[in-house]
Order: sequence, then structure tokens, then C-alpha cells
Amino acid sequence: MRIPAVVSSFVHRGLRISFREYGHGPRAIVLVHGLLMDGSMFEKVAPPLAERGHRVIVVDLPGHGASDQPHDMGAYSMTAYGRDVIALLDHLGLETAVIGGTSLGANVGLEAAVAAPERVRALVLEMPVLEKGITGAGVLFVPLAFVLRLSQRGMRAVSRATRKIPRTLFLLDLLIDFARRDPASSLAVLDGITFGRVAPPLEDRRRIAHPTLVIGHPSDPIHPFSDADRTARELPRARMIEARSIYEWRVRPARLNAELASFLDGVWAEPAARVG
Repeated sequence: MRIPAVVSSFVHRGLRISFREYGHGPRAIVLVHGLLMDGSMFEKVAPPLAERGHRVIVVDLPGHGASDQPHDMGAYSMTAYGRDVIALLDHLGLETAVIGGTSLGANVGLEAAVAAPERVRALVLEMPVLEKGITGAGVLFVPLAFVLRLSQRGMRAVSRATRKIPRTLFLLDLLIDFARRDPASSLAVLDGITFGRVAPPLEDRRRIAHPTLVIGHPSDPIHPFSDADRTARELPRARMIEARSIYEWRVRPARLNAELASFLDGVWAEPAARVG
């Protein structure tokens, strides 16, 4: 039986942050989405994990999904997002949790581990973006921000129109969710992320001693495989697995779900490591 999601929210930094919970119990994992996406990208990951006995919390970061989306770029940064995840743990009364994420969400996991290592039980990092990926991200996101800046009226009309399209097909919805967004919020998020640091500096990353599962994708210019490989080599307790494509976890998730479940079983079977 599919475990339903319970939707809730809390306030941090004066912003309402929405999240969904699947399942119950002490084995908690927080999943953090990619840039300009939302927690719906984990619809094929969260329920199966909950069915295996995990408490799965899927968060919409500020500027995304059902959370507040101010038009101030100062509201958005990787370090602030890392603190938002720790604030979510505080709100839920969780001393510790596994932090997992995709792209932006992977880097937010790194930020959370650096900011409050004692609150993070382990990390699951899909497509982290480090120095190699910054160029590819800039090639895509800087022109996108420029287009958004010049075409606010047209993009608002597109947003209104696409919001009327019913959510029916998972993969199609992922592709058009960007068009559904408030363009002014999208621009503020892009500006905030572009002008801040992308990931913790190397010396901080090397001190992350948590068990870590890194998932890399081949043939992905924004998330080069070399960044995933580098992350796995920099973090002393990391191991890496290779996805068959960027779409595998979205379309045929069984293999990667099983890898993740096995990793989590090992994490929770061990006593919590003393980190910090």
C-alpha cells in the first residue's frame, strides 16, 4: 500500500517553508530538490523508502514549490539553504537525519554537514556541482537569468497558462514545472545562487566525515561525472555509484532505490559517529 504524504510547513528566516512527510519512526531522511524544481521530483523515491520503514521528509526550499518565494535575491544562498535544512530538523525535533539531495540539493547537503555536522547522520549526494560544473551551470543559468530579466510580462503569461495544465504525467510535469514558476522569483533565486558560493570550500569538504553515497551521471554537462568522482574522493567515507543516465532515478528508479535502501540500512545499523 502506497504511504500518503502529510503536508506541513514552518517559518524560518521569516519565510514559510513547506515540506511533506512519508512514514514515521527514527530513521529520518530529508530529501532536497534541484534548482528551480521542487519536492515532487522525489515522487518515485520517497514512498518506496517509507515502505521500507524510513521517515522521509521532502522539503521545498524557499523560492521553490509551495514555500514562500520572495523576489529578493538576498533570501537565496547555498549557506542559507543549509541552515534552512537544520531549522527543519529543529522544527521536527530530530537530533539527526540523513540529508539527501539532487544537484542544488546535494550542495545544500554539503552545506548542512559543514554548518552542523553533529545533526547529519549521513549524506546522499546526487549530481553535486563543484568547480568543474560551475562553467556548465553558468553557460545555462546566466543566459536564462538574462532572458527572465527582459521578458517578465511574457513569462508571467506563460506561467499563468501552464498552471492551468493538470498534473498528470510525472516526467512531463518535471519538464514544464519551470514554466509554471513565478518568473520574478526564479530570477531572484538565480541571482542569489549565481552571486554566492556554489559549494563549501575544499578544506571544509575534506573534513566531512559522514558516511556518504554519491550518485554521478554520465554525459551531463551541468553535473559532470568528474565532480561526482571528486566529491567521492574528497570525502573520507564516501563511495560512488554511477546512474545509467540523468533520467534513471526519474523513470526506472528500482535499481537506485535499492542502492539507496542498502546504504541507509548500513548507516542506521552503525552507532552514530562523533563528528565535528
